[in-house]
Amino acid sequence: MQDTVKLTSLSSKGGCGCKIGPGDLQQVIQSLPKSEPNPNLLVGLDTSDDAGVYRLNDEMALVQTVDFFTPIVDDPYDFGRIAAANAISDIYAMGGKPLTVLNIVAFPITTLDKQVLADILRGAGDKVREAGATLVGGHSIDDKEPKFGLAVTGLIHPDRIRTNAGAKPGDKLILTKPIGVGILTTSIKKDQLSSDEIARLTEVMATLNKKAAEIMEPYDVNACTDVTGFGLIGHALEMARGSNVGLILNHRDVPLLPRVKELAENGFVPGGTKNNFLHVQDHVRFPEDMDQVSRWILCDAVTSGGLLISVNSEQAEKLLQEMKEAGVEASLIGEITTDHPSRIVVA
Repeated sequence: MQDTVKLTSLSSKGGCGCKIGPGDLQQVIQSLPKSEPNPNLLVGLDTSDDAGVYRLNDEMALVQTVDFFTPIVDDPYDFGRIAAANAISDIYAMGGKPLTVLNIVAFPITTLDKQVLADILRGAGDKVREAGATLVGGHSIDDKEPKFGLAVTGLIHPDRIRTNAGAKPGDKLILTKPIGVGILTTSIKKDQLSSDEIARLTEVMATLNKKAAEIMEPYDVNACTDVTGFGLIGHALEMARGSNVGLILNHRDVPLLPRVKELAENGFVPGGTKNNFLHVQDHVRFPEDMDQVSRWILCDAVTSGGLLISVNSEQAEKLLQEMKEAGVEASLIGEITTDHPSRIVVA
C-alpha cells in the first residue's frame, strides 16, 4: 500500500499560479500573425476574454475554453473538483451553459498510485455532473508533474453573450467570491493552515459559479469575467481596457479569505502574485498610504475565483441581495467611470 502522497509537493507552483505571466504571454501572442477575419467568430483573442464564441446560426453559438494546472490542494478528489470548477467557470462568465467536457491529464503513472488519478477524475466527474454537463472523453500523457483540467464547450444565444468588454460608465462592480486564494494555497505547501482552514478554502475553490451566473441572467449585466490567475486587478484591468472605461475599486469592500493579510505579511506571497503586480502597477493608482502587502493581495493569483460583474447601477443592489439570499458570497466592490479610461483607481 503506497503512503499518502502530498500532491502539492510534486510541483513548484500550484493552480492558476502556474500560469505563464500576463506580460510574457502578451509578448508571445502579439508576435503571432493575425488570423483571417471570420464573421461567425463573435469573441476571439482581441480582448483577452474568458472563452471563444463561435456562431452556429442566429439562435445558437458555441462557447469554448480550456484550463488545466498543477495540484492546488493535497487531496486528489478535491483537486479534481477544483480543477473542473475552474475550467467550467469560463463558460459561466460568458453567460453560457456548459454542455460537454474533455479531461486533460498529465500524470506520473509509474511512480504514483493509479488510485490517485482515479480520485482526481472522480472529483472532476462529480463537479461536471453538478454543472449539468457531460464528459465525452479526454487525453492523457505520462508526466513527472501531475496536471489536470478540462476543455469545455457550452452553448449561448448570440445576443446574450457577456464579454469582458461591455462595461458602461455608471455600472457597479460585484464580486461573487472572496480573494486571497494564492496566498493561502502557498501557505498550505508550508503547513501553515489548519484542517478547518483548508476545508473552507477548498469549498470556495470547488464552488461552481453556476448559481451566480443563473441569478445574473435576467439583469442588465454589461460585462462579466471570472477572477483567476491574473488576480482581481489583472482581470479588472482587462475589463477596463476592453470596454475603454475606467474602474474605481474600493479596496476595503473587497472580501478576503481569513488570515490572508497575516500570512502575506509573514512572507507567503506566491511569485505569480508578485508578477501580476509588476504587470499592472503602471496602470493602477493605489492610495499613497496603502502598504505593499495590501497591493499584492489585490493582485493575488486566484484559482477558481468568483465572477466580476459590471451591472446597471439601478439593479446592482437587487442583484447583490438576491445573490446573498441564495448563499453566494457576493460583495459590491466598485464602479465604472468615464475618467482614466483603461486604468484603475484603488480608493
